[in-house]
Amino acid sequence: MNKRQALIAAALATVCAAQVGTAAAAEEKEKCYGVAKTGQNDCATAAHSCAGQSKTDNAAEEWKYVAKGTCEKAGGKTTPPAK
Repeated sequence: MNKRQALIAAALATVCAAQVGTAAAAEEKEKCYGVAKTGQNDCATAAHSCAGQSKTDNAAEEWKYVAKGTCEKAGGKTTPPAK
């Protein structure tokens, strides 16, 4: 195996390891409604179409990913607000 092939193999191994780590990290998080600060929400809502566009702190419909089990401790809810 030459240096080029070794570098390509190492790069592919790094990418594969990163994807496994990302999947594991996603499993350890949950959506938490009502805790996002202005401009720090993680996704779109009925009021806007993109992450980072919340207009007020702790709006009930805005959410962030947080570590599992910490949402209620932070004052949020794991279910979306009623419409």
